[in-house]
Amino acid sequence: MRGRLGRGFGWLWAAYAASTFGTWLAFDAFPLIAVTVLGAGPTQVSLLASAGLLVGAVVALPLGPWVDLRRKRAVMIAMDLVRCAALLSIPAAYALGGLGFGQLLLVSVVVAAADITFTAAAGACLKSLVERDQLLVATSRFESTTWTATVLAPPLGGALVGMAGPVVTVAANALSHLLSAVGVRAIGGDEPHPAGSGAPARLRRGDLLDGWRTILGNPALRPLFLNTALVNGLIMAMHPPLAVLMLGPLGFAPWQYALAFALPCVGGLIGSRLARPLVARCGRHRVLRTAGTLRACWSIGLAFVGPGTGGLVLVLAVELGLITCAAVFTPVQAAHRLEHTPDDRVARTLSAWSISVKVTTAALTALWGLIAALTGTRTALALAGLLLLATPLLLPRSDADRAPREDVRTT
Repeated sequence: MRGRLGRGFGWLWAAYAASTFGTWLAFDAFPLIAVTVLGAGPTQVSLLASAGLLVGAVVALPLGPWVDLRRKRAVMIAMDLVRCAALLSIPAAYALGGLGFGQLLLVSVVVAAADITFTAAAGACLKSLVERDQLLVATSRFESTTWTATVLAPPLGGALVGMAGPVVTVAANALSHLLSAVGVRAIGGDEPHPAGSGAPARLRRGDLLDGWRTILGNPALRPLFLNTALVNGLIMAMHPPLAVLMLGPLGFAPWQYALAFALPCVGGLIGSRLARPLVARCGRHRVLRTAGTLRACWSIGLAFVGPGTGGLVLVLAVELGLITCAAVFTPVQAAHRLEHTPDDRVARTLSAWSISVKVTTAALTALWGLIAALTGTRTALALAGLLLLATPLLLPRSDADRAPREDVRTT
């Protein structure tokens, strides 16, 4: 399998693994620095989380079409170096005694914008390196790598924070992006300019919205886009009320709360390994419909969480089921999205997709915080769970728009 996907994909996969592991190693490092080093309060920590995401998405808006006009690997290397430099400024400022909240906020914006741009360029790069009928194999490997990093890196990062402080994990994250740049550089081979051998074409004002035009005008992409944005936003919006409920009235210890979300990540490894054989046996459309429906059915159970061992087991079961189904759905959806996106619009389409999902998630998270404050945490959780039950209505209802070549090789 490694030989069939090619050396270029191997280096791209290695670059992705390095940066993903570093990101999860430094999970929650910024809030920890804000609280423990700078003495920030809840308002500042919330601002750091939401403003960095939203402003970063706005900054990334013109970068999607810009990426489509340039060599993707050069863009990826540039974004890796930008992330590395921005993150390294934090331990440098800390060592010099000049670290402030404004710098944390600025770095979070820069990293968020660079993340979106890198991901958009990486999708286009992947499509150029891998044959159409191997896209699901590749996206499944990325999904498996994501969940492996999710399982392994946060505990290691927590141990590193305990020994050396959160600033060190930020430095390690910066190093991971440098390693990613080295991996992308090692792909090798010539990458022609999208517009030919001359200078890049100029970016037009209308290009800024072209990614959304491509998505909303394509019947194969539009339902998945709307479904993904709503499902991801509602699932993430449930986490703050659930944290308040579990750590407050229900009296769970912080380690129990962490365990409830760390242990079920094993389901991500299981689901990502099941995606390819399930598509080979049942077909892509049926897997998208079934896994997409099942991943929306679990979260309603969080509204019934009680104290003690029973409540903890319920959260573990809900999260395990949700993550397993999502890990089947995500690589299949990612391969489907790449197949149905024109080659010259991959970066702007992926950028528009990512920006929309991030903005929707931030908006729904803020809204659900307000709902929880007005109606109570259980009511907010139940409302989100009920809305999730309706999201399968947004999934594609037929496979008439399938790509010409849909076979999936599993050997």
